[in-house]
Amino acid sequence: MVDKKLLLFLAGFVWSIAGYNVLHIGCQSYIGNISLKLITLSIIIFLFFKYLIFNKMVKKHTKRIIEYKNSKQWFWKFFDIKSFIIMAFMMSFGIIVRVNNLASESFIAFFYTGLGFALLLSGFKFFYIYIKVNFINNL
Repeated sequence: MVDKKLLLFLAGFVWSIAGYNVLHIGCQSYIGNISLKLITLSIIIFLFFKYLIFNKMVKKHTKRIIEYKNSKQWFWKFFDIKSFIIMAFMMSFGIIVRVNNLASESFIAFFYTGLGFALLLSGFKFFYIYIKVNFINNL
């Protein structure tokens, strides 16, 4: 078991690693496919996921973690069961799409780049909250 505040760090770590990996795949797919249209689509995907989905999820998970009554929690409690299911679905779907060539390289480029960057920054937000809760608020 770990201090519940460490769950914020673990969430940041998992989200950042996932975001980096997705962003890396997207950037690799941009090679030979770069265009203003794809960059614009990446920005749209980024804005959609960052502000309409991930910001809400970061707030929801932060609130849930902070409100745990016991200060010690199992390390996997940085997510709830619904979030683990969503993560497993997204990873499985992404792998299936890429392995079976169900999407073009240009689609992978703009979608994965936008999604990955939004996910990475959301991971960084968890790190920021972790630092704020553990160090800044304790000054």
